Amino acid sequence: MVLTAPPPARERSGSLQFASTLYFRSVLEFLLDAVPQRWHAEVRLGLQEALVNAARHGNNLDPTKKITAEYYVQGDKYTWVISDQGDGIGEYFEGDCAIPSPLSEQGRGLFILHQIFDRVVWRGHSVYLEKYITPQKHPFIL
Repeated sequence: MVLTAPPPARERSGSLQFASTLYFRSVLEFLLDAVPQRWHAEVRLGLQEALVNAARHGNNLDPTKKITAEYYVQGDKYTWVISDQGDGIGEYFEGDCAIPSPLSEQGRGLFILHQIFDRVVWRGHSVYLEKYITPQKHPFIL
């Protein structure tokens, strides 16, 4: 019998603040740094939607306002927090009861967030996105 040590705990975090524009390429690369490559396309889409919401709806595309993007990795749990300087949407909101149809003109981004992430929580002017990612498995790869 050969015993192998368990892999080291994966814990990482990072934070970035930037002007409220729709140019997110380097921000997305930063936020995807710890994500296994096979998950990049899916998670990128969700993070891009959250960033667009922060810039467009939170900060009204005002380049003098800032967006803060943070990420945390603890084992297979990945968490991103996207914050803007807007008025916010209230004290706390979690769940999918207010998610519009993907066919509606408005709210498509919220629908996408809830399809990609395991947990979406709105708190004031921040959205918390959680996803459990097992590096060996991906829902679209057999």
